[in-house]
Amino acid sequence: RGEIAGVFVRRLQKGMRLQTDPTVIYGMGDSYVGNITRADLQRQNAYNTYVIEGLPPTPIAMPGLGSLEAAVHPAAGDTLYFVAKGDGSHQFSRTLQEHNAAVRRYILNRD
Repeated sequence: RGEIAGVFVRRLQKGMRLQTDPTVIYGMGDSYVGNITRADLQRQNAYNTYVIEGLPPTPIAMPGLGSLEAAVHPAAGDTLYFVAKGDGSHQFSRTLQEHNAAVRRYILNRD
């Protein structure tokens, strides 16, 4: 959680969009059926951090103590991207090129 919080803090400090899929899903509401499309990533709503600047207007979940502690004490580092590996862990990347390779490995080529 601390590593993910660190990525979000660094992205915000650099003026980058958060571009995190859970905000897209939250903004889709009941229309979410298990997959996010490229069109979903581009669809404007108050929560879609692929299209809005900064943070959404409200939390997208009820964070637990561990998440709140991570937000207050984000991990230091130089990563700006992460992708879920599908096993509960994440691959963190410093560059967009590294991130795109991780997406290809863990998302696009997944069986």
